[in-house]
Amino acid sequence: MVFRNLTISYKLIKNPKPLPNHQTRWISSLKVVWKKDTKLDEAIEQDKRYNLCARVVKEVLNEPGQVISLRYLEKRRERLRLNFKAKSFVEMNPSLFEIYYDRIKPKSDLVQFIRPTPRLRGFLDEEERIYSENEMLIVAKLCKLLMMSKDKVISGEKLVHVKRDFGFPNDFLVKLVKKYPNYFRLTGLVDGDGKSFLELVDWNPNFAKSVIELRAEEETVRTGVRVRPNFDVKLPSGFFLRKEMREWSRDWLEEEYISPYEDVSHLDQASKEMEKRTVGVFHELLSLSLLKRVPVPILGKFCDEFRFSNAFSSVFTRHSGIFYLSLKGGIKTAVLREAYKDEVLVDRDPLLAIKEKFLGLLEEGWQERKDRLKKQREQVEKDREILLAAKSKEPEERLCD
Repeated sequence: MVFRNLTISYKLIKNPKPLPNHQTRWISSLKVVWKKDTKLDEAIEQDKRYNLCARVVKEVLNEPGQVISLRYLEKRRERLRLNFKAKSFVEMNPSLFEIYYDRIKPKSDLVQFIRPTPRLRGFLDEEERIYSENEMLIVAKLCKLLMMSKDKVISGEKLVHVKRDFGFPNDFLVKLVKKYPNYFRLTGLVDGDGKSFLELVDWNPNFAKSVIELRAEEETVRTGVRVRPNFDVKLPSGFFLRKEMREWSRDWLEEEYISPYEDVSHLDQASKEMEKRTVGVFHELLSLSLLKRVPVPILGKFCDEFRFSNAFSSVFTRHSGIFYLSLKGGIKTAVLREAYKDEVLVDRDPLLAIKEKFLGLLEEGWQERKDRLKKQREQVEKDREILLAAKSKEPEERLCD
């Protein structure tokens, strides 16, 4: 077990100058113990091989003609975090690439190149189909991100950087903006060195409900009793909260839920209401993500847009029953606890069908390689047995008297 002490702030101190509505500032004084969750760490570890393959595929597909020489790919190993030779990677994943010979220049020697296999191209066609079937889901996610932002506008560069985390297709900024001018407006330059910004054109009230609010509405309809929107708090097994922290958490949960889509420009950044709203925004962001988890550095890129403080990551340890802050792989990752049962993701996004099909393609290639190596070993053993049998039949050499 790994434990780490993190100092977090909950002591209530009255401001010398009264704030509007008797507002109070919350200042840290309590220690919260960070506890390793091996199950959620395992969920992250399971994607390690998948992420590596996805990075290499993206690298090749971004090349002109979607081909690259093995020599050039080898030079990019460090950036791709590839711990073995590029050729070994290709041989280990036969369903992704095939090797062929070509010239880098017209009169140069033939060298090895790689290109996508027909099976990988078939997967890319299937990926497009899944994106098309879930287009309105993607539009809703984009609208929700913009609706939660401070000025209803987000940098195009930042959105492109998180496209994989939220399940956006490569061409979403061009294709969807053009197709849905009633929702989006793109300003600036999409290509080149200029910056682009995606703006919300129209506020759709159907999108302005968080996962928590929708869940409360569904529960109200099901039971016939009005259910108040609130967070689902599930402390991990063996997790202990000090008395002061338990009392603070209880009182904090009793506070009115603040939707991440509400205008909070009037709230003080250090107020308990802003704390409630910030937790709500993180909950909604993780709920919108594909895997219900996002690396903290990526969330940090949106501090200005979503009014996060510089120390925003302390929220994930402060509310350990809602989030888990994983340190797996040397990267802090915020995980939504309620979306997982042990290491299994149970709150599944429809766009995860793309990942599942890609994993199926990878596993198909891994099995082929395994079967081929098994046959090779069997053939070597068979040849060895034949050689030994032939040698045993040879007449023994007689020694001279």
